[in-house]
Amino acid sequence: MSVKTGLVLEGGAMRGIYTAGVLDVLMEHGIQTDGVIGVSAGAIHGCSFVSGQHGRSIRYYLKYMNDPRFMSFWSLFTTGSLVGTKFCYHDLPDHLDVFDHEAFMRSPMKFYVVCTNVETGKAEYIHMDDMKKVEYMQASASMPLVSRIVEAGGRKLLDGGVADSIPVLAFRSMGYEKNIVVLTRPEGYLKKPSDMRIARKVYRKYPAFIQAMEERYRRYNQTLAELAHLEKEGEILIVRPSRDPQMGRMEKNPRKVQAVYELGCRDAMDKIKEIRTFLS
Repeated sequence: MSVKTGLVLEGGAMRGIYTAGVLDVLMEHGIQTDGVIGVSAGAIHGCSFVSGQHGRSIRYYLKYMNDPRFMSFWSLFTTGSLVGTKFCYHDLPDHLDVFDHEAFMRSPMKFYVVCTNVETGKAEYIHMDDMKKVEYMQASASMPLVSRIVEAGGRKLLDGGVADSIPVLAFRSMGYEKNIVVLTRPEGYLKKPSDMRIARKVYRKYPAFIQAMEERYRRYNQTLAELAHLEKEGEILIVRPSRDPQMGRMEKNPRKVQAVYELGCRDAMDKIKEIRTFLS
């Protein structure tokens, strides 16, 4: 029985365009895995990988990143969410840069997104057998404090990164034993504690979610330690930025976005032989 392979995609808001570069190079070389799991921006770019739409992410990012309907404080003040729900999850994939649902359904790769259950503080791993269940994509990428809680499947959901930023262990437990992990931070990065004063007030009805937010940095840094061990054992292969992308979560400079995308392309090209060997 062959070992199931997986692709694990970290989030990072606009920094996730690095992942889009990595994924485009994998597409160029015909590389696929049995499963793909994405968190937040990782989910946003991962679905285009599964549907085989090379270049789609960087194309629509450059075209619409400065449109206030895409991601802006105007959207936050007028809709309650930093990322424009109607524009990003309906207008864009349905009309402006059409998502290929048929190709997605034909793909042999299974696709999962990670959300955080606001009431339990735990991660939810959603199998996306139909990309028209767009509310789960929206929830996965809905950052706390700047997004409305998304209700889907009888659950209240937000950003998957709160509960499980790099879901390698979860994917391994689902049977995907051999994983390529795409990170959006360079080697040596460690997450620091966040100021929780506002969050404690906003989410006072959801103590488990507050606790998850408080513990996020510890879990993240512990996961990095576990990744280092798994990489040493040859059970995962990590692709991460070879330099600090130095890009904000709401970057609006097209040249910076293009540069980080190209960094992802170069880093993936540098590892392409290693990736082929790892998956063989």
